[in-house]
Amino acid sequence: MSSFEAESDVTGIIARLFVYPVKSCAGIEVQEALLTETGLDLDRAWMVVDAQGQFLTQRSLPRMALIRPQLKLDELVLRAPGMLALHVALDVVEAPATVTVWDDTVPAWDMGAVAAQWFSDFLGQPCRLVRFDPDHRRWSSKQWAGDVQAHTQFADGFSLLVTSEGSVDGLNERLAAAGHGAVGVERFRPNLVLGGVDAHDEDRIEDLRIDAGAQSVVHLRHVKPCARCPIPNIDPTTAESSPVVGDALSAYRSDKRLQGAITFGMNAVVVRGAGTLLRVGQRFGANYCFD
Repeated sequence: MSSFEAESDVTGIIARLFVYPVKSCAGIEVQEALLTETGLDLDRAWMVVDAQGQFLTQRSLPRMALIRPQLKLDELVLRAPGMLALHVALDVVEAPATVTVWDDTVPAWDMGAVAAQWFSDFLGQPCRLVRFDPDHRRWSSKQWAGDVQAHTQFADGFSLLVTSEGSVDGLNERLAAAGHGAVGVERFRPNLVLGGVDAHDEDRIEDLRIDAGAQSVVHLRHVKPCARCPIPNIDPTTAESSPVVGDALSAYRSDKRLQGAITFGMNAVVVRGAGTLLRVGQRFGANYCFD
């Protein structure tokens, strides 16, 4: 046991890791991922926008859940039902663009006509694929990040989303009691899934310290509960939506920190450890922090 584990209220392991290269499309489960200042490498590096440059998500286009990315050495490959694979070079962009994600208007790079046609055909409306401009800093809310100078790419607002196996197990127990089938953690689109902790322990800790080996400790700070939109109601394998998950969460996940919003998981920012590889199985420690 490491020294920080011995001093921790909560210990466990990284059980699963996910990267979402294209915002609101399917994720990729990985065994390891490079941690950068903006989160996991290439997470939400691309985004789909409409003809006006406004970001598009599963909230209005559930079929985005069926778009499955694959990262190769020098390209992003995208597949979707009924479509030939789209190959997007990692180091090639077509033209500068200006796009909007939530309240932020940011510079980006358009990925060209072929990618635009592919997404337009599959989603049934004019679309463009854009890549975040790495020279730009899109800062996370100081109200929540505090003194941490945190920034992100096209994620909703913070570098990482953290949840736990215990939280998903607790939800599935409630769904089973109501006569519904279990759901996977994929519905909640986390980057890190913690193992070995109680349900929603991620809500009750502030600083997550991960033993990355070679005397390296990654330090993440949990800063804001993740308020939930209808996306967890969407089955990621079919893109069909049902209110079952949202109804179950509404019975026990109202969060006073967000004026009663339904929350699941915690947004986190990187305090220390950018440039470190996170791996499934790495151990972590944390201390409870109660308001």
